[in-house]
Amino acid sequence: MSIADIKKNAEAKMAKSIEALKNELHKIRTGRAHPGILDQVSVDYYGSMVPISQVANVTLLDARTISVQPWEKGMGAKIEKAIRESDLGLNPASQGDLIRVPMPPLTEERRKDLTKVVRNAGEDAKVAVRNLRRDANEQAKKLLKDKEIGEDDERRSLDEVQKLTDRVIAEIDKLISGKEAEILAV
Repeated sequence: MSIADIKKNAEAKMAKSIEALKNELHKIRTGRAHPGILDQVSVDYYGSMVPISQVANVTLLDARTISVQPWEKGMGAKIEKAIRESDLGLNPASQGDLIRVPMPPLTEERRKDLTKVVRNAGEDAKVAVRNLRRDANEQAKKLLKDKEIGEDDERRSLDEVQKLTDRVIAEIDKLISGKEAEILAV
């Protein structure tokens, strides 16, 4: 393994950490409707639990309402029950075959709680990035110990990994502040 491989590997893993954070932030409800909010809700479909998106068409009716159109007639009640029993705090309403899921407005207290959740998710992502930095640095030190690289190369590698880490953490901070502003502005 070379220094370039160590850096490339760390960069790829840090990019995955950012993607995981983005996915986590997408799940946090801000009061605006987003079809992805229902992604984690599963419904009983002939004995198996499957995501709603596999048994119905999930779209937006307007900025605060999600519509769920089941593909089979008998699934409407099951989907409505699954949404109601999820921990999302949503109250769906049926209109024939169509299920409307209005997004309730957020209270000030709930907004503050959500900003804490966002900060915790950001801190978890930062910890993951720092762990990746530590792993990359340990690999570089091991190469030095095995006399595969010189001390100058090891020092350069540590500096490059630190710059990469700083850049990724700055991106995480930007994502967090953007989500907090979105939550508080709604």
